[in-house]
Amino acid sequence: MLEKTEERNRQNIKGMKRRHPGEDGGGRERREGGGGGERKRREGEGERKRREGEGDGGQKRLDPLSVGYFRRVGDRLGEGFKENEEREMFVENVLIEVKGKAALVAMDQTGSMVLQRLLPLCSPGQVAEVLLELGGPEGSGFKAVSCDRCGGHVVESAARRISGWTESSSTEEDEKESWDAFEAQVLSLSQVVRDNITEFIKHVHGSHVVRTLLHVLAGCLGPPRTESRPGAKGRNIVPQLTDFEIPASFWYELKSLTDILLDNVNLSVTDAVASAVFQTMFTVCHRRRPILGKQLLKRATEYLASRSAAPGVSPLLVFLKDPASSHLIEVIIQLSHKSLLRDLYKNHLKGQLVDLALHSIANFPVQRLTAATAKHKMFLQLFDELIQGIEPILAAGHMGVIVQLAESCAESKEKQEDLIQCLLRAFHCAEPGSRHVSCLPLFMSLLTYEVYYHSDTAEGNIQTEVPLSSICYHGSRLVQALAKFKERSILLSSLRTLTPADLLTLASDPSGSHVLQALITTSSDKGRGKILKRLEGQYVAMACSRLGSRVLEAIWNGSSVSHRQSIAQELVLRESLLRSDQFARHVWAKFALYHFIHRRGHWHEIQTCESKKRKLFSDIIA
Repeated sequence: MLEKTEERNRQNIKGMKRRHPGEDGGGRERREGGGGGERKRREGEGERKRREGEGDGGQKRLDPLSVGYFRRVGDRLGEGFKENEEREMFVENVLIEVKGKAALVAMDQTGSMVLQRLLPLCSPGQVAEVLLELGGPEGSGFKAVSCDRCGGHVVESAARRISGWTESSSTEEDEKESWDAFEAQVLSLSQVVRDNITEFIKHVHGSHVVRTLLHVLAGCLGPPRTESRPGAKGRNIVPQLTDFEIPASFWYELKSLTDILLDNVNLSVTDAVASAVFQTMFTVCHRRRPILGKQLLKRATEYLASRSAAPGVSPLLVFLKDPASSHLIEVIIQLSHKSLLRDLYKNHLKGQLVDLALHSIANFPVQRLTAATAKHKMFLQLFDELIQGIEPILAAGHMGVIVQLAESCAESKEKQEDLIQCLLRAFHCAEPGSRHVSCLPLFMSLLTYEVYYHSDTAEGNIQTEVPLSSICYHGSRLVQALAKFKERSILLSSLRTLTPADLLTLASDPSGSHVLQALITTSSDKGRGKILKRLEGQYVAMACSRLGSRVLEAIWNGSSVSHRQSIAQELVLRESLLRSDQFARHVWAKFALYHFIHRRGHWHEIQTCESKKRKLFSDIIA
């Protein structure tokens, strides 16, 4: 039975070999007689032209038969392989079909997608052979393929395969030769990039090959570009990089490539595509070659600062407001060491921060600078300068600056009280003091006291009860940052004035739930107890909410046994509802409420042990 299965697998793999025109059609033509001979001749001529590349604009394309073959290959790759031998035979067979027309396959949409999935399954020697055919003996073919919409992805996938290189490979002679051949092809690709650096870094597709090459030469890779792009909420997430061993030659090649790039640094401030290449260069060098990274950052900053500008005006102020160069400066700021940050601020940005924070583009580099200086004394100067423009910045809607200022205050443990008082004045709840308890809804909604409470005057305290509403993303982030302050009694006092209905609204809101969770989990046991007292009667509704159930779990994890018992007593009264609800049933299981009903002593013992463990670990971490 096993022999039959293996034979069937071999037949399936052999069946993936593409049949060339005429291999199985000759008999049929003879049976059809001569009447269709002229039609067959014309169709054959058209097929030959398509096969030889006389297509749109003279660009060579794969013939339809080959496209169909590679589609079947893609389908087979999607099924996976149960055995290594089966996979190796399949890969070898497909590469036989690719041989002699690798560039044609790589620049075809279907062929490109197949090669991108096939190359990670190939041995280093096989990848080296594909690269050799793509580039040719002198590497002259790399440019055309790399700058192609489809071919560039293939070159990237091939280069990324070098991440499997290790020094231990030298123990196997055949394997060593394969890796050496692969290494030579990557170096050949880098040589072509250096010889044509301007064309590559300005090209929308070729620039991605350069960026991948920088990652490879530095020895760190992120997720491949072929993966699906993150949604709107994940666009600012920095991809995780994975380090790997590289040949010694790559270190020297990286230095040569970065030198060539720095010679063309002028393109980084005029071209957004080229700017992305420089950002990658700074990032990977900072991670893997910090000394080289410092040199590159310093040279780039010196170039930017040397450009001509109006008398008495730093050229950096112009670059900070440019869509292309501002991104580059953001990366420079994020990666700069203390002395370079101090030079940037003292010689170029001092006295200009409020104006920059009010600019639609320049406010983002200001945020990066505020974050980067949080651990240095110069943050105090930045704070004193920015705090003067809090209200205009709020009016401009550049809340990222305010939020980052609060987060840096929390990190540095400096100027926290000053920021709180400034925010109270900006939201018109500083005077009289009775308005302090209104600060939380105002901060979360980013509305002043008069607007939120529909008051026509700023004098006196004419607050009326207004249901909690208008919770916004940046308001939530601001309060979460303020919750990390050493003194947060104003926020907690304001939270305790909210009605139970408002607290439920807060727990069920996409932005508000994070606020409630942050304030409760950072409170002392006594303060948490006061908040939980006001939440009584809302636990069932929270458990049945998608977001509220998560807040409830966070509250449970940080609560004492007595607080957990109070929560459990309220929840078990609605057992049938909780066990049938799609969200609450998870709460029922995680809180072990069945045991709370039927085995109270055992439940209490378990909760006590968990509480002791949590306290022990918190003491160790502290």
